[in-house]
Amino acid sequence: MAAVDLAFEVFGEVTGQPPLLILHGFFASSRNWRQIAGKLAEKHQVYLLDMRNHGMSVHHPVMNYPVMAEDVLRFIGQQGLSMVNLLGHSMGGKIAMWFALHFPDYVDKLIVVDIAPVSYAHSFVPLISALKSLPLAEITNRKQAETHLAGDIPDLSYRQFLLQNLILKDGAYGWRVNLDIFSRTADNIAAFPETQHLQPYSGKTLFLAGADSNYVQAAQISALFPKASFTAIANAGHWLHVQQPEAFLGEVELFL
Repeated sequence: MAAVDLAFEVFGEVTGQPPLLILHGFFASSRNWRQIAGKLAEKHQVYLLDMRNHGMSVHHPVMNYPVMAEDVLRFIGQQGLSMVNLLGHSMGGKIAMWFALHFPDYVDKLIVVDIAPVSYAHSFVPLISALKSLPLAEITNRKQAETHLAGDIPDLSYRQFLLQNLILKDGAYGWRVNLDIFSRTADNIAAFPETQHLQPYSGKTLFLAGADSNYVQAAQISALFPKASFTAIANAGHWLHVQQPEAFLGEVELFL
């Protein structure tokens, strides 16, 4: 597996404890976590990573959890870090879990946000097809793009989140992400690799879930993460760090 260099941002100064690496979800990037990182940086050094094919990181035709965990390992080595705390949301949570299961000596504490180490039946194909249908040559402003996608993606906040990947360059709109790569690898993101051969991760682990979300079931987790604790945040779904940022930050700080 060929690891790639990851783009990143750093918040806060070096402290006496391991830095916190935050890994974003599918279609997201480090920029989605800047507010959270800014708050956490009052007590921790925080690295926001752009995973491969996201944000400012390189595009690569291979995208699955083993290679993305190798990217994180490469990053840790490049930064000269010996131990880190890991926080991952959704896709990033799966990367963090796979990393902890394979490279446990590098992980002090693990925080997994609204995802479990399982394969989900959810398909990203209709979503990606909707984005690919956007007539980029005809779009002259973001509002037009938002209106065009409303039928296929009725949730306004989710449309706006996805459209953060639409960029204006040299007078024309285009996608920051490579939708063809996403289309070919989306099944890998919904899935989780086989774990029967793996030793459990014995470090301290927190699973944070939105009370209105159904992604996390304790029965799916305890065998691989025997020291896991579980907290559900009220009035929040899958995007709990956006919907309830203060409650989210409180739980993260308490655990760290």
